[in-house]
Amino acid sequence: MNLQERINLLTRLGEYMLSDSETWRGVKERASRENSWFLPEFIDRSTKNIATAFLQEHILAQFSDHYKLQNTAGPPGNDKPKKVGIVMAGNIPLVGFHDLLCVFITGHNAVIKASSKDEVLIKHLVDVMVSWNKEVAGFIGFSEMLKACYAYIATGSNNTAGYFEYYFGKYPHIIRRNRTSVAILTGEESEEDLSRLADDVYLYFGLGCRNITKLYVPEGYDFIPVLTIFKKYNYLADHHKYKNNYDYNLAVHILNKKFFMSNESLLLVEDASFFSPISQLNYEFYTDVEKLVASLRGRPELQCIAGKKFTPFGQSQYPLLMDYADDVDTVRFLLQL
Repeated sequence: MNLQERINLLTRLGEYMLSDSETWRGVKERASRENSWFLPEFIDRSTKNIATAFLQEHILAQFSDHYKLQNTAGPPGNDKPKKVGIVMAGNIPLVGFHDLLCVFITGHNAVIKASSKDEVLIKHLVDVMVSWNKEVAGFIGFSEMLKACYAYIATGSNNTAGYFEYYFGKYPHIIRRNRTSVAILTGEESEEDLSRLADDVYLYFGLGCRNITKLYVPEGYDFIPVLTIFKKYNYLADHHKYKNNYDYNLAVHILNKKFFMSNESLLLVEDASFFSPISQLNYEFYTDVEKLVASLRGRPELQCIAGKKFTPFGQSQYPLLMDYADDVDTVRFLLQL
C-alpha cells in the first residue's frame, strides 16, 4: 500500500465519519453508553474535527509534502516498516487517533493498546478501513500487551509515565504526561469571546489537555460576566458524574471556609495550580502581562495558552493536523526510526 493509497483511505474514512450512516450512528451511541463522560454531542464534536481538520485529501497531501513523504509502500528511505506500539488514553473521544494517523501515513505498522474507556470508536474505524482494503490489517492491529515493538508512543498521567519509562525506556519512545491549558484575559473581552471561552472550559467536561483549567485576570477583574455567560453550559450539572464532582468540591470549599464564586455548573477558585478538579476553574490575578507571558512560556505542564494574542478563544479544542501533543513532532520521531 503506497502513500497515495493510504491518503485515499484516510480521506474516505473522513467522509464516513461525517456521514449519517446508521451503522456509524449506532457505534457512537454504543460508545456513549459504555463511557458516560462521552456525551453524544462531545463524540460528534471530536469526530467532526478529526474528519474536517485531519482527514481531508488536500490537508493530508500538504502534510505529506511537508515531511517529504514518498509515494512508496514503506517509510521514506526504508523499505522495512517498524512496528510501533501505541498506548492510547481515554479522556476524550478518539484522543489517540492522531498517533495512529501519524504511524499509518508514514508507512509504519501500528499495534494499539486502546483505552478501555475509548475502544469502541477506534476499533470500529479500523474495522471499517479493513473492510475497504484488507491490507490495512497488516498495518494496524490491537493488543492488550505491547511486546516486540521497535518503538512506543504512550499517553497517560504523570503516574503512569513512570511505568512507561520502565517498560519502554530502552526503546525509541514518546511518553506523554499530564498537561493542561490556561487563558489570559484582559478585561476587554466581548460577550462572544467569553462564550467561546466557555467552550474551551466545558467541552469534554474539562478532561482534555487542551481544556482551559485556569484563568489569568488583571487585578480588580469583574467575574460576573464570565459566570453569567458560562451558564450556557449549566445543563451539564444534570450529568450525575459531573454533579457529584461539583457537589464534592463545593462541600470542600465550604468546610474549609475558602472563598469561591459559582454558577450552577462551575466553581471559580483562586488557586496557583494550573490544574483544577472537574467542575472547578482556577484563577489568578496578574499585574504585568508581559512578565506573566514570560513565566508561562516553555512550561512543560501547558499544552496551549488561549487569549487575544495566542490561541483564539473557542479554538483550543479544535487542533489542526500539525498541532502535536506536548509539542513533540510525532512524524519526525517516526521518520527517524
